[in-house]
Amino acid sequence: MHALSHGTTSKPTTIAVPPALSLPVIEAAFPRQLHPYWPKLQEETRAWLLEKRLMPAGKVEEYADGLCYTDLMAGYYTGAADEVLQAIADYSAWFFVWDDRHDRDIVHGRPDAWRRLKDHLHTALESPTDHLRHEDALVAGFADSVRRLYSFLPDTWNARFARHFHTVIEAYDREFRNRTEGTVPTVEEYLELRRLTFAHWIWTDLLEPSAGCELPDSVRKNPSYRKAALLSQEFAAWYNDLCSLPKELAGNEVHNLGISLIVHEGLTLEEAVVDVRRRVEKCITEFIDAEQEALRFADGLDDGTVGGKERGAAVRACLGNMRNWFSSVYWFHHESGRYMVDSWDDRSTPPYVNNEAAGEK
Repeated sequence: MHALSHGTTSKPTTIAVPPALSLPVIEAAFPRQLHPYWPKLQEETRAWLLEKRLMPAGKVEEYADGLCYTDLMAGYYTGAADEVLQAIADYSAWFFVWDDRHDRDIVHGRPDAWRRLKDHLHTALESPTDHLRHEDALVAGFADSVRRLYSFLPDTWNARFARHFHTVIEAYDREFRNRTEGTVPTVEEYLELRRLTFAHWIWTDLLEPSAGCELPDSVRKNPSYRKAALLSQEFAAWYNDLCSLPKELAGNEVHNLGISLIVHEGLTLEEAVVDVRRRVEKCITEFIDAEQEALRFADGLDDGTVGGKERGAAVRACLGNMRNWFSSVYWFHHESGRYMVDSWDDRSTPPYVNNEAAGEK
């Protein structure tokens, strides 16, 4: 099937979406949005990757734009102030580079390098300004992006973000051990781990600086708001698994919902694809219901006071961006060079990664 993609070029581009991955409901009911700052965002994040030495200059030049990292964020946090979106986009680009380092440390058997990096990231999360000149560019880049993210909302938000990202780092460590040992988690273990390695609550936290408002616990923990947030993230994680399953099976990966279903539930590859797709589609339909309930909740917050009006507007902004996540994630998977494994010279080595012994002494 061919679908019309909008936003990353001056005119719509026809993108071929394989039938097994096509979701007509996304194309019809979740129109794609793109922050007007996007062209500048792409330029600035490319420059930031170079400045922070997160990717070699040649790889930035050849691959950075085609990886579409800025497209993903510009299609998500559409109402954010430009400087907020820039900080988020740089952090997101860092996250992808970190994910690649994690993968290369596993592939090349570098547990000591990974352990050092993990410990430095935990420390930098608590005191980013002390790590801006760290010898490992990945730690210094992380410190810079986190320092900027910490500048938008009160310390209570910063502490929550830090708490959530500490758990993400530890989840990556569990994934490191699982992959090193060849351990395929059960379906339930995988679903729990995936919520952390995909950083569900980090991307949800970042809805708040995008809306210009820290939400109180009573709002964030409201069941309708929390359900909508979780479903938007589950969709993204499981759709990623659906798109990545053939590549990850070929690479003897152990972390994919489909692989857990095959190994622990006895499904065939075809049955696993059907199961993951069913879960993805269920996220969409359940989100549409949860979104309506959460919008009613937002209306109820607007009690006529200035604070109530602001909270109601912030919740509506966050819900709008949760909805944007569906289309942004969907098109990202069909546009980004990160997933075009068939075009790589070596299917086991992404061409955009630094495959040298980064992090080793």
